[in-house]
Amino acid sequence: MKKIAIVGTGPTGIYTLFSMLKNRTPVALSLFEQGDEAGVGMPYADEDNSRMMLANIASIEIPPLFSTYLEWLKNQPETHLARYGVEKASLHDRQFLPRILLGEYYRDQFLRLVERARAQGFTVEVQESSEVTDLQVTPQGVRLWVDGEPRQEQFDLAVLATGHVWPDEDNFPRAFFPSPWSGLIEADIRPGNVGIMGLSLSAIDAAMAVVVQHGHFTENDEDVQFTLKAESQALKIAMLSRSGILPEADFYCPIPYEPLQVVTTEAIEREIAAGSAELLDRVFTLIQQELALADPAWAEKVALHTLTADTFSAAWFADRKRHNPWLWAQANLREVERNKREKHTLYWRYTILRLHEAVEEMVPHLTDPDRERFTSGLGRVFIDNYTAIPSESIRRLLALREAGILSLHALGNDYTLDVQPGKTMISSENGDFTFDTFIDARGQKSLKIKDLPFPRFRQQLESHGEDFPDIADDYTLLEPPSVRGRVAFAALPYLMHDRPFIQGITVCAEIGENIASAVSQPAAHSRRRLPFIEL
Repeated sequence: MKKIAIVGTGPTGIYTLFSMLKNRTPVALSLFEQGDEAGVGMPYADEDNSRMMLANIASIEIPPLFSTYLEWLKNQPETHLARYGVEKASLHDRQFLPRILLGEYYRDQFLRLVERARAQGFTVEVQESSEVTDLQVTPQGVRLWVDGEPRQEQFDLAVLATGHVWPDEDNFPRAFFPSPWSGLIEADIRPGNVGIMGLSLSAIDAAMAVVVQHGHFTENDEDVQFTLKAESQALKIAMLSRSGILPEADFYCPIPYEPLQVVTTEAIEREIAAGSAELLDRVFTLIQQELALADPAWAEKVALHTLTADTFSAAWFADRKRHNPWLWAQANLREVERNKREKHTLYWRYTILRLHEAVEEMVPHLTDPDRERFTSGLGRVFIDNYTAIPSESIRRLLALREAGILSLHALGNDYTLDVQPGKTMISSENGDFTFDTFIDARGQKSLKIKDLPFPRFRQQLESHGEDFPDIADDYTLLEPPSVRGRVAFAALPYLMHDRPFIQGITVCAEIGENIASAVSQPAAHSRRRLPFIEL
């Protein structure tokens, strides 16, 4: 049997294992998990989340394993669900629930996968609390070092499914958290001035982690209130970003997604084949046609035909910038909840949601100037759209604001951040701020090969002279030749350069399915196609 190592047992590792079982080719599997429990994943682990933190995905969107998430939930005791404020009778497949519950689902499914694998003739070794600290590709196979010690056996294929990468909290003073996942949950946050950089769900999670130490929410149907403890009256939280624009609430739309009519796979491939020069503008023309076809009234309202790849973003955010963000949040919340009840789709929003994955295929082929244009323009629109947050999160933010705890601030494009022991200071064109505690919640950054935490493996890849991994359709490395087909690179932060929207559980399932095919036949061509060269 082939020997396969899977490093990381979060969703990517789980779906890889699941797809290997569907191939029914027995292999010898060694699964390495840095955390205490395999099959949970850091975003959903109990030690990294509070019960107030919501998963930004519902059962209807989660690729099922042995059961759907909703089926699993309905089989849980009512008393267990009640611990997380979940009523069994009200469960439905579009519901956003605590992250920890989703982690429990994946843990349960993982254990069943291991049991099924052994029943199908697989050899399975699960090592928990085991950090893979290095790997090296040799002519004989892939060597691993676990907790600094070399493993004796070598593997035919190593799958790097290590997930997100957050800064080590030990390198920062305890008044500064470089991410919401860098020790914040365990920290004792004193009531005082707390700053949170970012306005995404990660930033909202950070706010929830702080406020639950100093008070409690009362949530009845759609009414949410927050009560602050008497001894915590000094608590003030400021959420900051360049624009100061809150994300909108998750909106109703048909799932599975309806196919696009203009921006098809074939259309994008034709534009890529036509060359990198003006590729962004040609694809934007297709986007205009798709939006005008899907929602003519909205296209006319925003004068879509007059917009360009550079001005579309300003038009997208214009209404929100003109209005008070809290009043906008209230109005948006009423709108999306009404649309959910009536199962009404706003097709301009739905079309942008479906477009981001199709348009992403062009990104590796853009010229450097056009990549910058895309990142600062259209890319922001797509991210704003697909990172719409649960209605519950909006209600909680509004409750914190009503309680006089939470404020929003737009920093503008030019600001400085100075981290000192015991305080963090920000100076911006819109004001200066000093915080007793500061949390950087801007999310995962794109990483390069030089950022890999595996010294021997990093040296092997750097010998090829590229900043980013060159991977095949099955996510195995293509270059340098010495590692070709021996390592499947599924660590998301290192794939973001060419796939800026790579995120979420559905992507993990897609990656796992592709990697499983590498066990029988490695792919031959790269996902990062060479840029078109004008002759």
